[in-house]
Amino acid sequence: MKRDRRRSRKRVCSFCVDKIEHVDYKDVGRLRRYITERGKILPRRISGNCAGHQRQVTVAIKRARMIALLPYTTE
Repeated sequence: MKRDRRRSRKRVCSFCVDKIEHVDYKDVGRLRRYITERGKILPRRISGNCAGHQRQVTVAIKRARMIALLPYTTE
């Protein structure tokens, strides 16, 4: 029995599209798109980032959290 698997399009890295080489931790508006409502960092398969930019996003979010630009949690 064959199941219909939903084939979604591969998401493209928004940083590569905008030709951004380095992710800045002070760009809170852009970083906010890569965390959930609960404050967790979105994984690469959901965000669609390439591996290099996903690593930079993770480090930038952690730095922004440290200096209180982004929250650790919502509560």
